[in-house]
Amino acid sequence: MPSTSQRRWFVAGDLNGFFGLVVDNLSILGFISAALIGIFGFPADVVFGRMFPGTAFGVLVGNGIYTWMAHRLARQSGRDDVTAMPLGLDAPTSIGMALLVLGPAFVAFKQQGMDEAAAANATWQLGMASLVVMGVLKLVLSFFGDAITRAVPRAALLGSIGGAALALLGFLPLIETLRSPVVGFVTFGLLLYVLVAKGRLPIRMPGVLLAFIVGTVLYYGLGLAGLGTPGFRLPDAVAMRFTLPLPTLGFIDGLAYTVPYLPLLLPFGLLMVVGGINVSESARAAGDDYRTRDVLLAEAVSTLVAGFCGGVAQTTPYIGQPAYKHMGARMGYTLLTGLFIGVGGMLGYVSGLVQWLPIAVLAPIIVYVGMDITVQAFHDSPRRHASAVALAFLPSVAYLLVIKLGNPAWIDPSRFAALYNGVDGHGLPDLATIVTLGNGFIITAMIWSTALVAMIDQRFRRAAVVLLVGAVLTLFGFIHSVDPRGSIYWPWAVQGLAKNILWQFFGAYVALAALLLLLSLQRHADPAGSGADDRPAH
Repeated sequence: MPSTSQRRWFVAGDLNGFFGLVVDNLSILGFISAALIGIFGFPADVVFGRMFPGTAFGVLVGNGIYTWMAHRLARQSGRDDVTAMPLGLDAPTSIGMALLVLGPAFVAFKQQGMDEAAAANATWQLGMASLVVMGVLKLVLSFFGDAITRAVPRAALLGSIGGAALALLGFLPLIETLRSPVVGFVTFGLLLYVLVAKGRLPIRMPGVLLAFIVGTVLYYGLGLAGLGTPGFRLPDAVAMRFTLPLPTLGFIDGLAYTVPYLPLLLPFGLLMVVGGINVSESARAAGDDYRTRDVLLAEAVSTLVAGFCGGVAQTTPYIGQPAYKHMGARMGYTLLTGLFIGVGGMLGYVSGLVQWLPIAVLAPIIVYVGMDITVQAFHDSPRRHASAVALAFLPSVAYLLVIKLGNPAWIDPSRFAALYNGVDGHGLPDLATIVTLGNGFIITAMIWSTALVAMIDQRFRRAAVVLLVGAVLTLFGFIHSVDPRGSIYWPWAVQGLAKNILWQFFGAYVALAALLLLLSLQRHADPAGSGADDRPAH
């Protein structure tokens, strides 16, 4: 067994891993702040002084646990090449929290009559409560992760988040990218060069870091020269101040606010459990046999700690553990990252860094993340299930339209209500149909895709059962909520046109389930070749 000196906490390769992991976390923090402050007009002092310290502290706790787990594995195995599991803020759900939960909630609170300070505080409480809800879910599901992956096909799990990635992480940030065309397009192109095309760089530097530097220099260089886009200005300085992320019970006041967002929050938590299982398998294939339950529990604990301490974005183990191993990183890079991000959130220098990263520079990496997740949905699902992956994308498109059409700056609320209730004699109103399809879109996508996978596999009774589950969820608004805000409700409390829409969608699921049950009574041979092609759908 190697001596203590051979099991060093830090090696030269840890610096490469540190820069890569820090850039990932800074980019997500930067996009959260840019989206909330730049898009929704959220007060910067609440983002930097209340949300960031707790969020960053979760990264510190999680990376600390993973560093300890790596040291324990090295000691038990007698190896000196163990690489710690990388942990950071989850890109899809963190960005989803900013664009789909926190930002819209802030706008809604102000529409309800709250002043800006009260609306910001309520939104912060909602963010904390959301993390606690997702953390508790992850804590419970960490003991049942394998059962979940057996019950829900990969096409449904990956397809549901892939649709959100393409429509919301791809399209919405692409618009922000092209609002500063020169800066955004060059940054995006450079990211595609290093991350997709695997192009060589003239200097030894992480490609994402170089893209950020080039984009930032372009943004401020063009802006100061008077060649930038309209509205250019230097960011306001954020004073460095020490903020200790102490535990708070503020999340309790926010729990009631989470109810309309449960159809988003619950799938977010579920997907992180499935992702944690996949990450554990990836690390095991690379030679580091971490216990899956330990990986999931550490992820849940770090999310809960962040929520209790004021954080608003959940942590997750990153899929790139083998890549960090190839960089030469071992155990020190996660500890360095946790300290840099965690202490930076408390002292304020993380806020100082991200405020100077323009959204046109941050948005392209989010577009890339959306592309990568979309590709993974097809790549890691069996080829014969490709149609189920594609089907899972469609509800996300409806929610994308809901986000834009529901913006009161675009459509006056009274006009929105008139369009929502305007029956024209050719079925349900267009806007009502779009909103109803978009509400609960991730769970809807999982239901549809799971049912189609069962049909493809000739398991029609299973498909019928899945559709009946969808019917029950529809009754209570977990999917297809007839409330434009996406709230859940008791079905007998719904009145008017909304009641008609509710029972129409419920009846649709029941009718299709009944038809599939009848079809399943046929006696037929197993189709030749069914299940024969399990290759990933490239």
